[in-house]
Parts: sequence; structure tokens; C-alpha cells
Amino acid sequence: MYQNKPFLSLLLLSFFTTFIACGQHDPTGEDLQLIKQENEMLENENFEKATLGAGCFWCIEAVFQDIIGVKSVVSGYTGGQTLNPTYKDICTGQTGHAEVAQLVYDPEVISFEEILEIFWTTHDPTTLNRQGNDVGTQYRSAIFYHNEEQKRIGEKSKNEFAPTVWDKPIVTEISPLGDFYIAEDYHQNFYKLNPNYGYCRIIINPKIAKLKEKFAHKLK
Repeated sequence: MYQNKPFLSLLLLSFFTTFIACGQHDPTGEDLQLIKQENEMLENENFEKATLGAGCFWCIEAVFQDIIGVKSVVSGYTGGQTLNPTYKDICTGQTGHAEVAQLVYDPEVISFEEILEIFWTTHDPTTLNRQGNDVGTQYRSAIFYHNEEQKRIGEKSKNEFAPTVWDKPIVTEISPLGDFYIAEDYHQNFYKLNPNYGYCRIIINPKIAKLKEKFAHKLK
């Protein structure tokens, strides 16, 4: 009856994986303590940090990992009221936290303005508390600034650059960074360790394709 079984299989795969939301995969994961240690070491260098929310932190991490001047990217949680939240806590949407990626970058190589240009281009800042099928305040678009200069740059970029990319109102939150909690080990480096996972293929790959199209000159 079905003459093109490979095509049918691919169609079914695309249909079901489209409805996969960030975090429904719960692997035991590989111990990635080295990533955390590296991030701590980089704090001692003349580098700066940026903390961004753009939906699932797997996406944000994947987008920024290969940018020239970005030294480290760690997935985590911020913006909420619960102390030491777990991923299970975050998923309730009741802790107030957003899934974020915290970047350590060399401002002599890439500026905060340039980081935000990538940020605006690789996620949708016009949808309130959602990115695609990831719905909830934990998936909100947000810039959590580390100092007043980042706040100034963030507001300027939101008002001037973002509207050149999107024709709908920008709903991105710009707030001071509070406590940042590093996410569980299995969330770190997720895209690179799980490139064939459905969410990575259907949701993250198009973001990486857009990154390569728009910012090839900034890739390592």
C-alpha cells in the first residue's frame, strides 16, 4: 500500500518530534563537572559574562558555543524566588525562574552588542512566555544584565536592533541578574552530546542553520 516507506517514516518522525518540548528527555547523562570548573577558572581572567533567556537553554547553549570570543557557556536558572531549584521545580512554572545560558566572553573579541544581535536573530522575542511548543514563564525571552552598562546596551539593542529583525512588538524582559543556579549535569553541552535527539534535530538544527547563514564570520 505504501510505496515510499522511507518518506513515510521521515514524515512520521517529523510529526511526532515537532511536539517534543525541551527537557522531556531525562538521560542519566555524562558527568560534566569539568565544564563548571572551566567556567570558574575563566572568572579569574579579564572576561565578562552575559546571561540570556531565549526558550530552552539547550538552544541558547548550542547557538553560542561556537561563537568566536565566547569562552564558556553554561545552562542554568535565574529570575525566580525558589532557592536551589531543580529542573523538576522549574518545570512547574511556579518558581519564577527562566531557563538561561550564562556566557563567559572576551570583550576584546566580541562585544555585548554583537552577542545581542545573535540573540535577537536566533530566537523569537515577540512571543510572550513561549518559544514554539515550549510554553511557560520558564521559557521567556530575557536579558539578565550584570551591570548598568549591560542594561543600557540591552535596552538600546531592544529598541533599535531587534525591530530590524522582527516586525511584531518585542516582549523581551530586561532585568538585573539575581542568583544564578547551574543546571543539572545532563543539561550541559546537550546539543553536542545528543545531536540526533529529536528536539535537537527539529528545533535546534534550524537555529544553527540560521546562525551559519547570518553570522558565519563569527563562528570558530
